[in-house]
Amino acid sequence: MTDRGYTLIELSVVVLLIGMMLLIAVPRVRDALLSDDLKATTRQIVGAARELRNEAVREQLDYVLHLDLNQPGFWTYSADTTAEKRAEIRKGAIRFPEGIRIADVRHPEEVRKTEGEASIRFFRKGYMEPTVVHLVKDDRAFTLVFNPFLQAVSIYEKYVDFIFNEDDRAAGL
Repeated sequence: MTDRGYTLIELSVVVLLIGMMLLIAVPRVRDALLSDDLKATTRQIVGAARELRNEAVREQLDYVLHLDLNQPGFWTYSADTTAEKRAEIRKGAIRFPEGIRIADVRHPEEVRKTEGEASIRFFRKGYMEPTVVHLVKDDRAFTLVFNPFLQAVSIYEKYVDFIFNEDDRAAGL
């Protein structure tokens, strides 16, 4: 009768080999994930949107996420901020890393905006203005869909040509 199974030495060698492979692979994967400027910029915008929505509900004030398509970046302010204060806040805008730009911004019932500035309003009741933002770098694109009644921004790792219509609005867009 033969014994079936693995010896302690065989198991130790396998664990050692797996450990060595992880030691080599994990830093590279971590660096690739953390150094991806397009993903980092997407996370930054989504984080700002989440923060603005929460702040709007907590403070019972409307807030605005302002996007600059010409000099890619964004800044935020409450809707009751004076024009002088908004100009000051704009000077401290968060700029995107080199090569990342906003391809376009689209609101329902409006034409696609490819230059200038655009804004997304976050209302005190917890919803936001429906908007689609396309971020691009080289041949890669991310689509951010700001859903008015959901607490999250939908993210697609490709350019999604989203069309607003009555069915979309009924679905919460």
